[in-house]
Order: sequence, then structure tokens, then C-alpha cells
Amino acid sequence: MNTAADPAFPVDAALLQRVQTALEQLTDPEIPVVTLADMGILRAVRPDADDPAAVEVVITPTYSGCPAMAQIEDDVRATLQRLGVRGRVTTQLAPPWTTDWMSEAARAKLRAYGIAPPGRCPGPASPPEQVLRFVPAPAEPVACPRCGSTRTREVSRFGSTACKALWQCLDCREPFDHFKPH
Repeated sequence: MNTAADPAFPVDAALLQRVQTALEQLTDPEIPVVTLADMGILRAVRPDADDPAAVEVVITPTYSGCPAMAQIEDDVRATLQRLGVRGRVTTQLAPPWTTDWMSEAARAKLRAYGIAPPGRCPGPASPPEQVLRFVPAPAEPVACPRCGSTRTREVSRFGSTACKALWQCLDCREPFDHFKPH
């Protein structure tokens, strides 16, 4: 059997698929109802350019200071070890992660978990030029994940983690996290 643990065998498509499938099951350490793949954190599983018998797993943090990245890297390494696959984890910061990389399944899972998911970012993912605005753009309404009302307000720009803000529904009065769009 071809495994990346044996240097005599180069990584093939079947092995990459087996690794990809296993990694797609890893959940976000801070939000365990979504997977790294759902969130768009798991960017690539490919042969390691420096070692033909190893894989490279590419991850991108939701923001550069994400404290969960060390745990995510450990989880990826543990999965590779469990599969008997030699590999490395590469953290890629460019292009930066965007909430547009989140799957629709991730948005639905966040909502069901009580976290308001972000909307889609307007315009192209990385425009060639950006307009600098000194006046905040009007905020899109944030729907309460419990009752669905859009009569909500931001209580604090920072919620349970730095990538979320704390909001409150004005109808059901419940507080909830809103994943910040970026």
C-alpha cells in the first residue's frame, strides 16, 4: 500500500484524497459546530514540493492574530500522524482570509449554534484598487439567529472571540455573537 510514510512512494491522488477527506472532518477549536473546510481555513492539500513522499497542508487564519491557529496546526499534524502520512503544515497569510470563503453550510451551522453569520462581502474578493472611506458604510442588518428579527444592535465590537462582535436582538432581547465580515 502506498503511504507517504514510506519514502519509496511519492504522494499520489488517492493519498491526497484520503488526507483531504480526513482533514475535512476537523472542527474549529473555537466553534466546534463548523469544520475547518466549512470555514475556508483549510486551503489546500498537495504534494510537498520539497519532499515527493510527503504532503503539504495549507491553512489560512480567519485573522492574523487568531489564537486558535496553534491548536488547528496541532490537529492537522495529529491527523497526518494518525493516517501514517508524513507532511508539513503551512500557514498562508496572502491572500488574506475573507468571510466569502465560508460555505453556506458554515453559515447555516453558525446560525443554528446561535452565532449570526456574516453576509457576503460586496464586490470582487480583491479589487485592483480600493477606495479609502472615512465615513463608515451603513451596516447591513444582522438577523438574530434565535428569532430571525433584524431589529438588532451592536453592543460591543468584541464578542466571545476577537473575530466576533456582541449583538442584541431588540425583539427577543437575547444577546448573540455575530461573526465579523471581512
